[in-house]
Amino acid sequence: MNDGPDFKGEKPNRTTLRHVATLAGVSEISVSRVMRNAPNISDKLRSKVMEAANALSYTPNRVAGALKNQSSNLVAVVLPSMNNDVFAAVLDGIESELNEHGLHSVLGLSQYDHDRELQVIRELLSWSPMGIIMTGLHHTAPIPEMIAQLDIPVVQIMDIEGTPIGSAVGISHSKAAVAAADHLYGKGYRKIGYIGAWNERPERSRARRIAFEGRLAELGAPLVASMIVDERSSAVAGSRTTADLLAQHPDIDCIFYANDDLAMGGLFHAMSANIDVPGDLGLMGFNGIEIGKATPLPLSSIQTPRFEMGQEAARLLLSAKTDGHRVVDLSFQVFEGKTA
Repeated sequence: MNDGPDFKGEKPNRTTLRHVATLAGVSEISVSRVMRNAPNISDKLRSKVMEAANALSYTPNRVAGALKNQSSNLVAVVLPSMNNDVFAAVLDGIESELNEHGLHSVLGLSQYDHDRELQVIRELLSWSPMGIIMTGLHHTAPIPEMIAQLDIPVVQIMDIEGTPIGSAVGISHSKAAVAAADHLYGKGYRKIGYIGAWNERPERSRARRIAFEGRLAELGAPLVASMIVDERSSAVAGSRTTADLLAQHPDIDCIFYANDDLAMGGLFHAMSANIDVPGDLGLMGFNGIEIGKATPLPLSSIQTPRFEMGQEAARLLLSAKTDGHRVVDLSFQVFEGKTA
């Protein structure tokens, strides 16, 4: 199978079902059935069609007739999860801006899985949105070409350290990690551990941990241990993993968490185990969610502007045709709280 069409620097035309059928060596009806996930399709046929579809960056066009002479008022939004307040706040920010312009978001969730993200984006693009907002800067190969074929603006959120497809808005996660390390070191902690989740599938989370670890080494207080679980972030996971980390490394005097959900779980464990926070154990999260500020001991964290990030993402999308691609750094703040 070849690598797909050579567009020689020109704006690519949208790949059609016929192109996929030709490359796969099957009928157009077979391609259509695979794309509709119809029953009784052999694994061999599905694999052959999807290989061709990915090689050609194909997306179905489910509204070709309805939108032939007009533009869609839909904006595709791809987020990893709605399991915590972080992305809910981002979506609220996006919606607040889109609503003022008569636009509506259509949401897809990737669960930090590249294959699932590809599937979600292909489906969302099939409805010919006027633009797309995606999370992170790292995506599988067919995705940029799929977007290019539709010639729509794209904005990537959360991370600004890398090369975006179009515009990007977020924070520097490496700088945030360095700020967290400096804060904890300045508070006198020298035996620091780290806890993460999702098996660090979001690349920005891994980059943040590496920068945190590097800064601690520079300060002469190397990271004692890290524990990364495969499951999604939650207070339950944070509580259990905190207990496990402390059992294995009882000398740890502080823990930095990949997010506030995990850190809240760590705080709950400390409370139930009668551990003095922040005296015997410091705790610091990431994102600065509201519930962390409402606990008896407000959670120390890195505050990120999630609602504002969503707003700015929508603005960048709407202004792309006039202002071109831009990268916006919204920065962050260290929220000291009472836990570290």
